[in-house]
Amino acid sequence: MEFEPVIGLEVHAQLLTDSKIFCGCSTKFGASPNSHTCQICLGMPGVLPVLNRKVVEYTIKMGLATHCRINEACNFARKNYFYPDLPKGYQISQYANPLAEHGYVDIELENGKKRIGVTRIHIEEDAGKLMHDEHHPFSYVDLNRTGVPLIEIVSEPDIRSAEEASAYLRRLHEILVYLEICDGNMEEGSFRCDANVSLRPKGQEAFGIRAELKNMNSFRNVQRALEYEIKRQQYVLEGGGVVVQETRLWDDTGGVTHSMRSKEEAHDYRYFPDPDLVWVAINEDWVEAIRKDQPELPLEKRERFVRDYLIPAYDAGVLTTSRALADYYEAVVHLTGKPKIAGNWIMGDILRFINEEKREIADCPITPQALAEMIRLIEEGTISGKIAKEVIEQMYKTGKPAATIIAKKGLVQITDEGALVQAITEVMAANPKQLEQYRSGKDKVFGFFVGQVMKATQGKANPQLLNDLLKKMLAR
Repeated sequence: MEFEPVIGLEVHAQLLTDSKIFCGCSTKFGASPNSHTCQICLGMPGVLPVLNRKVVEYTIKMGLATHCRINEACNFARKNYFYPDLPKGYQISQYANPLAEHGYVDIELENGKKRIGVTRIHIEEDAGKLMHDEHHPFSYVDLNRTGVPLIEIVSEPDIRSAEEASAYLRRLHEILVYLEICDGNMEEGSFRCDANVSLRPKGQEAFGIRAELKNMNSFRNVQRALEYEIKRQQYVLEGGGVVVQETRLWDDTGGVTHSMRSKEEAHDYRYFPDPDLVWVAINEDWVEAIRKDQPELPLEKRERFVRDYLIPAYDAGVLTTSRALADYYEAVVHLTGKPKIAGNWIMGDILRFINEEKREIADCPITPQALAEMIRLIEEGTISGKIAKEVIEQMYKTGKPAATIIAKKGLVQITDEGALVQAITEVMAANPKQLEQYRSGKDKVFGFFVGQVMKATQGKANPQLLNDLLKKMLAR
């Protein structure tokens, strides 16, 4: 029997607010354990939470970006469960009345686009973190993360493969980062994913019994975990067994999932409206103000780059990896009018430099203006493309403009015809065997003479002029 996977993802994204969702404690990552806490986020008796307005604004941004309906009103509920890193004994979340619902995200696959539905986006607070001691039989609790604002983005069960799940997850990640509402750091836990996966016979409408996968901290691990779980469930079903509804942990080292606990249902959490928080009213003017302030999103930006700048889709994909990189590229294009050339320099040398040093494009010593000036010098024939490789490396190392480096190192391209004729004459005289081969019909030897003249001129010969003169002089 042929089975079909049915996958839904629950993505948690920490929002980039300065303070927590219901108190004024800092959300900064990496502080000493339990130093960013107060009576409110520790759940002391008698304290009252106050909602951070910026959290609502950021959630509306994500709702609009994923084509969701923004509800006119939403409220908070208490999700009750016991865990050592949840000091109140409940988590403030949204249940029956979330802020945003019924949206979608388009993903790009090898065989075209696919639309994945977004069931809901709701607001909640994060829990703390357990720190396990390998050498002692106990764990430490760090409550700095308690109360950090989260949005949970719940997909429809529209995903049919691990590859589709990875593409959907990457799309959400780039949207969140483009909106500048989440830093997307999976290692620090600010972008996390749980996956629900089940199998059903192909053609069957009803869903199978699902397992929830946790502990996946990279795009690669999400894909690997889903691939393993699909195979595991298929093995169980083909053997006549029954898949158990449970939560399973992904073991990255072993490449397998392990059973953690039976899967809870909504009623197990005993949701009820939080009595300390009032309903939140979302008026249309507020939504429209946020909509007007929305940046161009990566998919739309890629399509515009291909359409307006006539560059390949691959180039557009690389150049829109981040909003800052796309802005850098467009600045160079506007200064040079050379979209493809600008893209080649950025995708080649600029990205290589900053990736080697693990820097961001915003910290690149070569500004868009400086790169545009170097491209202009190439176009004018002041330097060749080969010399430009040396120039741009020096620009990155020193932060100096191309013209200064060219003048200091004497890298101006040789465009004097007389000087090139002399260099070609000397090379021809020094290589009579190769000259005879060329004149006997072995055209490939031409490249040898180009290389020798370039060597003699320290790479400064104008390539086009050199080629023209060589062809004339070798043919005599």
